[in-house]
This record gives sequence, C-alpha cells and structure tokens, in this order.
Amino acid sequence: MRVFRTSYKDRDGVKRQASKWYIELRDHIGAVRRFPAFTDKSASEALGRQIERLVSRKGAGEQPTPELSRWLEGTPQSLKRRFAEIGILDAERASGGKPLTEHLADFVESLKAKTRSSGYVDLMLSRIKAIFEGCRFCHWGDISAARIENYLDDLEKTGKLSKKTRNDYQKSIKQFCRWMVRQRRASESPIEHFDCVSVNSDDIRHKRRALEPDEVRRLLEAAAAGPERFGMSGPERALLYKLATETGLRAAELRSLKISSFDFDNNTVTVEPQHTKNRQEALLPLRADTAATLRQFFTGKLPGVKAFGGRYKRLCDKTHLLIKADLAATEVKDAKGKVVIKAIPYIDDAGRYADFHSLRHTCGTLLAAANVHPKVAQSIMRHSDINLTMSRYTHTLTGQEAQAVESLADLSLPSQQKQQAVKTGTDGEDVLAFCLAREAAETRASVRDGAESNRVDDSENEFSNAPDRSRTCNLRVRSPALCPVELRAQIPFPTGQ
Repeated sequence: MRVFRTSYKDRDGVKRQASKWYIELRDHIGAVRRFPAFTDKSASEALGRQIERLVSRKGAGEQPTPELSRWLEGTPQSLKRRFAEIGILDAERASGGKPLTEHLADFVESLKAKTRSSGYVDLMLSRIKAIFEGCRFCHWGDISAARIENYLDDLEKTGKLSKKTRNDYQKSIKQFCRWMVRQRRASESPIEHFDCVSVNSDDIRHKRRALEPDEVRRLLEAAAAGPERFGMSGPERALLYKLATETGLRAAELRSLKISSFDFDNNTVTVEPQHTKNRQEALLPLRADTAATLRQFFTGKLPGVKAFGGRYKRLCDKTHLLIKADLAATEVKDAKGKVVIKAIPYIDDAGRYADFHSLRHTCGTLLAAANVHPKVAQSIMRHSDINLTMSRYTHTLTGQEAQAVESLADLSLPSQQKQQAVKTGTDGEDVLAFCLAREAAETRASVRDGAESNRVDDSENEFSNAPDRSRTCNLRVRSPALCPVELRAQIPFPTGQ
C-alpha cells in the first residue's frame, strides 16, 4: 500500500501539491487500485489499512469480520459502490448505505412476495414509517434503540398508544432490522436487544368479553331472521357466527376460506398457512350438525368460490359493524312497541366489546365450561402459550362461580372420627352445631354472672360500711369462683341486710 499526494500546476505555472491524499494498492486479483482519501495523512493511512483487510478477506474467500462489517456500515455510499464495482464487496452489502426509504420499499416487496395480505403490509409499512419520521432516521446508521424508546414513551404518555400497540410498533421495526441482516445489507441489528414492555389485562384498551350461551342463541336467531347486510343474507350470517364460535377462527381466516377448504367426509375445515397468524396450516374439526348445514348451504357452488360473502363474493372487512347490527336486532318489543327484552349490548357496563373477535373468546370460554382439557383447548385455539388460552381467551360465565362453590365438599358433615363414634353408639350430634350452641350458652352465662357479681359487690359495700360491723368482706361471696351463684342464697347475712 502506498499513501501519497499528487502535484499540479496552478494558473501561474507554480507547482503545488494537492490537499487530499490518495491510497494505492493491489486488489484480490492483483490489479492496482487507487482510492481518494482525506486531507489528513494518518486518517488516510487508517483507511488504507481497512481496505487492505477487506481485500485480504475477499482473496481468502471469507466474509468480512464483525468489526470490519461495522466499519463498512459507516463508510460513504460512494466508496462502497466503488468496492462493489471492483468486486471486493458484495452488492448486498454495498447497498446498505442507501436511504432507509429505499430499503423499506424493498422490504415491502419481500412481504408481498410471501403472499402477505395487503392489510398486513400496509399496517407494517405505516408503523415503520412512523418510527422513521418520528425519530428522524434517514440512513441505517441513524437507527438507535434509545431514540425509538423515547419516541414510543412520548406516544404512550400522551395516550396515543397503548402498551400492546407500542409492542406492535417495536415488533415491526425489529422485523425490518432482521430482514436487513438476513439480506446482508447490515452486519447486525442495532435494536435486537430492544425488549417489549409487559402488558397486563388492565393495559388493554379494546377489552372483549365472551357471550353467554343464551346470548349466542339469540344472536343466531336475530341474524337468521334479519335482512341482508353487507351483501350477506341473514341465514348466511348466522352460519358464519356459528362457525366462528365453534372453531375460534379469526375474521381474516374465515375470509380466506373456499368451498374446497371443507372436507365433509371427515367434518374438518382447513386454513392455508399464508392466512393463519402463526403461518402454519390449521386443520380444525367441525360439529356434525354444523357440517351438515354447511354442506347444504354450499350445494351447487364451485370449489374455488369463497365460502362466505354473499353478493359481495367475499366476506367484508367491517365484520364489527356486521355483528353490531345483528346484536342490536336481538331487542324484542311487544305489540305496543314496548321493549320486552333488551338487546345484547355491543359494549357492556364494564367497557368490554362484543365484536366479531369476541366469538373467538366465546369459543375458548365454552371449551373451558365444557371441562375440555386446557391442552386440547390450546390446540383448538392454536396458541403457542397456554397462558394466552387460559388468561386472555377464557372468561367466567354467569353462575359458574356459584356452582363451583356449591360443588365444594360439605364441611358441616361429621369428621371420620365422629362418624366412627356414631357407628359405635357413643355420640350422634353435629359437632359444629353442638359447639356453636355451647358457645352461645357460655356467653349467656357469663353475662348473667357478671350482673350477679355486680349486685353482690354493691351489697357487700353497704354491709362493710354499716356501723358496729366488721370491715372484712366475705371472700367467698366476692369471688364467683369460690362461691357459685346458686350457693350465695344459702349464705346467712346479718339482720337488716
């Protein structure tokens, strides 16, 4: 390697040296390469040594070391493009210095190539762009976990984000950074250590509840008798709600179902991996009566047609409005127009929603009420964590707590020792009732003794102060323990007492 400065002649013909230093070296194929450096010689020499290391790794067929990769991320984009042109740096790494907006556009294309839904892609894009704009990130080297944390903290404190939504933002930006590393556009993610915040049930803004079994029946009856909504007839909506409640399928998963997704020979429904949340194929069983109704409803339809959607040929995106209208239709009035039965509330007094996703909560709750093993319920709900199944999606139905208390063992029954005594004829009383009665009797006796003691004390005081009498008191009379109440009447008192 050689570090030098060139010379030139100015307009007056005077020979001068250039202010910038240059680096000259041989690349991995032996060709002589020259790179412009800095005005400082020591900085130019340091740059030359880094380029030599890069050439050495390329000649050995090895990837840059982590330290060298971090150095590359901070180098100007023009220098990296030069490295890529002469072949000592891969094109993927050379593109790492592009603006983040260009990387984000490539990231979006990769999501679309994985057949991600347009709604998912748009949501991911909006979250990442919000972080880039809020933190003023322009290039990869600008990304900082501390700045992201401060930005999300401000949004949470002002009430613009809940803790759960904040975690969704963090997951989106982390997914983008991991994609950059996988594409070899960056050596490591600067926010890999960035953990999500803990979320409690009180931190969830959009709380949902499970419908009672009778409420589900009322919803199905109202939907079946109702008019067309969002292109779907009443019976089709009722069948949709019933399927969602019995399988726990999400709205997006139901939207993806086709006629061919149902196997009526085995009474199962299959959701393809690209439409599930965990990107795994879902094979769920169907109740026999529901499968028979679905089979009749799908008669005459082609296998590739969407299962639900009615005239719209596809289930609408506004499923919350769909079920909200049918919940309102559960109200019953008499002939005079007076409300006899109130409608099922879309939002109850506790602020919990009964939207379309609440049918999935209802599924988990009904499985628990039917004494289904938690592991089986977790498999049906397709959760990776049993705590999510039991804590988030399992609710308490009306009357369950009272039934649980009534199912406890009768503690008023005699103990085993007492039962044995009954068998031998030595005792036959209720121990608890006997003890309570004895305690009450002792309490009454204690009150009566206290009253008698006070009366006797007053008499003794009068006797002790009488003229020509002894001032010594009768200790037996003053002490109830030495002289019981029933014996006090037999003690002779002096005349006049």
